[in-house]
Amino acid sequence: MPFLRVELTRFVGAALILAGLAGLVDSFARFALQGLGTPAPIAPTQHLVVTGLYRYVRNPIYVAVAAVIFGQALLFGDWGLFAYGAVVWLAFHLFVVGYEEPTLKRSFGAEYEAFCINVPRWIPRPTAWRGGR
Repeated sequence: MPFLRVELTRFVGAALILAGLAGLVDSFARFALQGLGTPAPIAPTQHLVVTGLYRYVRNPIYVAVAAVIFGQALLFGDWGLFAYGAVVWLAFHLFVVGYEEPTLKRSFGAEYEAFCINVPRWIPRPTAWRGGR
């Protein structure tokens, strides 16, 4: 059954899944090719990545994963998946604020601080940030 009995939600869900998957592939490639590292804390990037989707939002990988989960919730009309997506996003938020941002500030200093001032954490900005590299 469609989410909230509205068939359009299935289309929106499929679109979120596709956009999320494309965002993941793009972001992982940028980490490897431009950042010379991975998204994993055990093998971090050597350079701050501020191109591609990172010109719009600081955490496109987490946004993409959440989009895939929420997209599945809409596609399948599943409130449980919606709740799971909310829990996953909360875990991402706590990890980003508690570990990732302080670590990046120590690693990249003023470059990361300028990035934070100009690019939002979760809600993409309407135009690309042109600072950084």
